[in-house]
Amino acid sequence: MKQEEGMVLETHDGMARIRVGRHAECVSCGACAGARNVTVDAVNRMGARPGQHVKFEFRETNVLRGAFVVFILPLLAAAAGAALGWKFGVMREMASVEQESLQNPAVGGAVLFFLLSLFGVRAYDRRTGRDREMKPVIVEIMETVHK
Repeated sequence: MKQEEGMVLETHDGMARIRVGRHAECVSCGACAGARNVTVDAVNRMGARPGQHVKFEFRETNVLRGAFVVFILPLLAAAAGAALGWKFGVMREMASVEQESLQNPAVGGAVLFFLLSLFGVRAYDRRTGRDREMKPVIVEIMETVHK
């Protein structure tokens, strides 16, 4: 389990929205445009209130699984689409009198499968967004920050 810290912005239905500061892994990445204002929804079993500084933990396996689905799965889908498109192009060329480039069906297959994989990424995001087992959990209330 990995732990992070942040400030509770709001609470509702046993959940808390937490503003998370940038940590060592985020400083040099720059992948997120709003990395300074990252918010996380966490399970609030400790009864934290808005304005409190809290420590929360999350499973690293959930982060790795999410990173695989978001970054690697679309690339694998594009590669599979390119291979199938190329195979389709070879079969089409053998059946056709015209000599066509095999590149176009491969590129088309890669683009098609990549776009289809984005629907899978979105479905995964929606499913995990509703699953409380996948959410971080507040484990400690550290202090109250006065506004």
